[in-house]
Parts: sequence; structure tokens; C-alpha cells
Amino acid sequence: MKRPVTSGAETTNPTAPSAPAAPSTPFSVTGSAADPAAAPAPGLDGIPRPRPLTVSVEGVHLTAAQSVPAAAERAPAAAGSARPLPLPARLRRVRPWRLFPTPTGTPFTFGYAVVLAVTSVVAEYADPDLVDRVLQASSTDVAHLAQSPVRVLVASALWIAGGLTSAYVIAFLLVLTALERRIGGWRTAGVFLLGHGLATLATEIPVGLSVLAGHLPESSLHRYDYGISFGVAASVGALAGLLRPWLRWTVLAVFGWMVIGDLIAFTDPMTNWGHTMALAIGVATWPLLRRVSSRTTTGTRETPRTARACP
Repeated sequence: MKRPVTSGAETTNPTAPSAPAAPSTPFSVTGSAADPAAAPAPGLDGIPRPRPLTVSVEGVHLTAAQSVPAAAERAPAAAGSARPLPLPARLRRVRPWRLFPTPTGTPFTFGYAVVLAVTSVVAEYADPDLVDRVLQASSTDVAHLAQSPVRVLVASALWIAGGLTSAYVIAFLLVLTALERRIGGWRTAGVFLLGHGLATLATEIPVGLSVLAGHLPESSLHRYDYGISFGVAASVGALAGLLRPWLRWTVLAVFGWMVIGDLIAFTDPMTNWGHTMALAIGVATWPLLRRVSSRTTTGTRETPRTARACP
């Protein structure tokens, strides 16, 4: 007697007639319900479910892809904490040492400052009688201007009235340094000497005429007149024309108020009028110096865009 053969959920009997087999279709899925790989995916009847290996591999890639942005977001924070924050562009351009003269950047102002320092030390520590004779010979009074005007105009600009403690020393360093960096050494020397010479002549010629007319004593022809204040005042006026409008009028207002205050005090009217005239001479050079400054900044230097475009 033969036993029936059991296969899965179907029992067959060899003695019984066989039932017709169900037609097979390409989309039919067979298998046990306990086999998770053979079970169709929910909602996608008839499409085989991806194999666990493929799913697991895709899952690994998906996890790695999702973790990359998170790591990229954390990386800058960790790296930024170790690096100092960059300064703004305006602060990076601030260089305080450029306010003072240097041998290579401003040779005229630097060399002139050295000469003034030497003469100031001589005037402070040399024999007083010798210093008095030298200053008298360098004075741009009417008598010396009538005899040798060029020599005394140059010699009088080699001394500082009041020595190294004068306020014009700081003004000389700051103003002439800024002016030379914008228009060059030769032009700065021209502005300084122009203000020094014209303001001196404008104050001394009326003195000589007043002596001839009898309004002043003859001793006025030999008064002391030396120093760099006229040249500095002209340089202040010239530099103001090259500055931004708000800074230009601020400089002119501050320096002009100092000059007017000296005129009101009436302690040395000829010298005070000379400062006012020298300031006006510097202002009169604005049209020429602005053209020179624009050619210096745009005609001989590369702009940042042009410099980057060059190979």
C-alpha cells in the first residue's frame, strides 16, 4: 500500500486521477508565506520585491549620502573655531606707519625732517651768540631780501621757530607726508617753497614800504623772520583739496580757526597775516594738484580688475 505524498500545502494521491494543472503566467509568484523574499511587496502586486542584499546595499549608500551633508555642516564650525575671523577690508587697509615719512616712500619729507632735527639740536645746545648770529643772517627781513633774496629764503626755511616743541613740527610731518604720497616729492617741495616765498614777500614788502613812508621805524627792516610755518600753512591748504569733502572742510575749518585766533590776539600781526596768505596760496593750487593726483592714481597704476586680468 502506497502512502500519499505531501508537498507543502498540497497532498497528492497516486491512485487518484490527477487534476489539471493551473495555467502558469509570467506574473505569478509561488512560494510559502513564511518566505519573506518570495512574498510580493505590499501595494505592488505581481512585481517581485528587491532582494535583501540589494536593499541593504542601497540602504548603506543612502545612509552615507544622508550623513555627508551633516558632516559638511559640522566641519566649517569646527574649522572656524580654530581660525581667526578675517578683518574687514577697510581695517586691513589701515597702515598707521604711512602717516610718517620714510626714506623710500617720502624721501623729500624724510630728508627735510632730518635737516630740521639737526638745526634744532644746534639751536638748542650750541653757543647762544653763535646761534643768534646765524639766525640773524638767515632772517628774511627787508634788508636781507633786498641784498640776497634767494639765499635768505632758503636759509630761513632750515630753522623751526620754537624748536622741536613747536606744534608746526607735528603738522610738518603729517601734512607733508600725506601730500608727498599723493603728488610726489618735487611737487611737494614746490608747494612748500611757493607758500614760504610768496607769503614772506607779501608780509615784508609792506613793511619796507611803511618804513619808506615813515609809518614804521627803521629797525623794522632788521627784525627776525624765519621758520617753516608759512610753508606748512601752504601745504595744509594744498592737501585739503585732495581729501574727501567732509575731511577737507574739517581741516580747513580747524586750521583757519587757529589762524583767525592768532589774528584776533594780535600778538604778531605780520606773521599771522602771513599764515593766512600761505593757506590761501595752498588753496589756489587745487586745480593743478587735482589733475596731477588723478594722473598719478589712474594713469601709472593698474586697477585691481586690470591686474587680475593679466596672465
